[in-house]
Formats: sequence, structure tokens, C-alpha cells
Amino acid sequence: MNKRLFSLGKIVATPGAIKTLEEVGLNPGAFLKRHQSGDWGDCDADDKLENNLSVREGLRIFSVYHISADRKIWIITEADRSSTCILLPDEY
Repeated sequence: MNKRLFSLGKIVATPGAIKTLEEVGLNPGAFLKRHQSGDWGDCDADDKLENNLSVREGLRIFSVYHISADRKIWIITEADRSSTCILLPDEY
């Protein structure tokens, strides 16, 4: 999927997410593209359905991506599409 389904707004990331992505040598841009194109990553089936509704109805969008065997990041786009945050689950 390469189509942009919604605006990301201002992109921000927590210090923990930035550090973790740097440690594993991954670029956050790839995950943002996946998120924006409707690839919700490792969300469960209910969260994926909710995200599809959220795109249509203008609600908050949430994706989960495993970046190593024991680490994952979350990406959350606000309902008003003003911002998207990359963070670690324990930073929520």
C-alpha cells in the first residue's frame, strides 16, 4: 500500500522512541509510510477494524510495529489530524 489515507499533521517522537529506533538502526519514515497507507502493523483484528473506521470517520488512528524480537513502537495520529506521535508503549 502506498496511498496516503490521511494527513499525519506535525510529526513528533518521544526520546525513548528515537533512541530505540537508532539502537536498532531503523528509520521512522518507513513506519510512518506504513501507518499512513493503512498497514496497521501488529495491531489485533479489532484494532485494525477500528482504524479503518477511524480513517473514514476522522477518529484517532493507532498502529503497532515490532522493531526487534522484544521491542515495539506505537504510532498514534490524533483525530483532528493535527499531529502524529511515535512512542514506546511504556511512554503512553
